[in-house]
Amino acid sequence: MVTLRTLTTADWPLWRDLRLAALTDSPHAFAYGIAEWRAGGEQRWRARLHLPGAHHVAAFLADDPVGLVGGLHGSPDGVRELRSLWVAPQARGRGVADRLIEEVERWARATGGTALHLAVLPANAPALALYRRHGFTPLTPAEASAAASAEAPSAAAAAAATTAAAAAAAPRIVLAKLLH
Repeated sequence: MVTLRTLTTADWPLWRDLRLAALTDSPHAFAYGIAEWRAGGEQRWRARLHLPGAHHVAAFLADDPVGLVGGLHGSPDGVRELRSLWVAPQARGRGVADRLIEEVERWARATGGTALHLAVLPANAPALALYRRHGFTPLTPAEASAAASAEAPSAAAAAAATTAAAAAAAPRIVLAKLLH
């Protein structure tokens, strides 16, 4: 059975271990690599979990941590962002990713979100299929650019600042889902 736990800054070692596992297992899935994240110490990991209004979640099978996801406030007009979704290989196909996505959707609605955005590297076909199955659709390049501009002054932009150089170099597909 999949259980979820909302993380606080006190959970930084768990977040660090899951994030480094994600970057080691699936470097092709993330714009920012393990070398950059390893450079950070405790303060950097705590800061990621301390972003205002952010929602970070770990997934467990039995007592084993097997996945993570983050939700960030995007623009003031109700856009929320889903970030850093990853599930350990031994837990894939067991509904963990579905539960993590559903949890971020629940959080987004509870915080007044009207849409949920995420970015995927084009070569990550399994992630694209997963998100499409959950009702996400690609934004046009113009829509994606407008969304990025609208999100710039937000807490999400503060988190994005840590990945700006890598993200600029890596083309991404921006997907969106309207929340009802």
